[in-house]
Amino acid sequence: MTSAPTAMTVTDTEVLRDALGLLKDREQVAERLLDSSAKHSFDPDTELDWDAPLEEGKWFWPPELVSLYDTPLWKRMSLEQQQDLSRHEAASLASLGIWFEIILMQLLVRHIYDKPVTSAHVRYALTEIADECRHSKMFARMIHKGGAPTYPVSRLNHNLARILKTVSTTPGSFACTLLGEEILDWMQRLTFPDERVQTIVRGVTRIHVVEEARHVRYAREELRRQMVTAPRWERELTRISSGEAARVFSIAFVNPDVYANVGLDRREAVAQVRASGHRREVMQSGARRLTDFLDEIGVLRGVGRRLWKSSGLLA
Repeated sequence: MTSAPTAMTVTDTEVLRDALGLLKDREQVAERLLDSSAKHSFDPDTELDWDAPLEEGKWFWPPELVSLYDTPLWKRMSLEQQQDLSRHEAASLASLGIWFEIILMQLLVRHIYDKPVTSAHVRYALTEIADECRHSKMFARMIHKGGAPTYPVSRLNHNLARILKTVSTTPGSFACTLLGEEILDWMQRLTFPDERVQTIVRGVTRIHVVEEARHVRYAREELRRQMVTAPRWERELTRISSGEAARVFSIAFVNPDVYANVGLDRREAVAQVRASGHRREVMQSGARRLTDFLDEIGVLRGVGRRLWKSSGLLA
């Protein structure tokens, strides 16, 4: 006599069955994304006016998205100092974006290494890599245009990424890809229509939002597929690795050197950001669309869910 299935087995079976019904043909998705890429791709070097002067009195990032917004320290700062902080934070986020995109390009190359080279899936991955090359150059030009320094991640996180690029499994790679793309994408969707923000920054974010929408679709469809087809150990590893990536991401999101570079006490600024209810709501709002999706496909479970909560990105 066989024993009845456990509650966990039933749950996993139901999730598997539901997910199978939602999977779309990999080639069909790639063909649609290739068609969209042909119609809506941009060359930032010619699309944007890099020679136009910066505009007096404009922000480099919407003030509500600046890390110190609405803190006691923010209220003591002059408007000029607040706007200067937005300039440095825009440079910090662009530096983070370049770091993530270089990682993503390497993960995509690993993903397609054993796949049929003539498939639409591989052709789209190569198209996305070309997009990310342009984005990284665009972000670098934006940093230079704004006159702020680059803000690399810590040496520890830089070297942890070396390990990730070497050992990450396919679902783990796509989960980390979405983490790096979706929160910044949410912020950029608020930035490019905002007339308070420098025109060059709005142009950069507009291009990135349009092209990044395809990248998010590609990563979501592949992660959904992997969470159905990958072995159990790989799904469990994905839950833990994505949670740890969320924790690292939340720490690295704004380099604390930005505070010292605008004349603030670094330690006081970091403490006020950590205590800020507004900042916590901004980060959770930016992550909500992603965390809802990860929850739906079974990533936010067990230890992984606890790590996501400790990152502050999941309420």
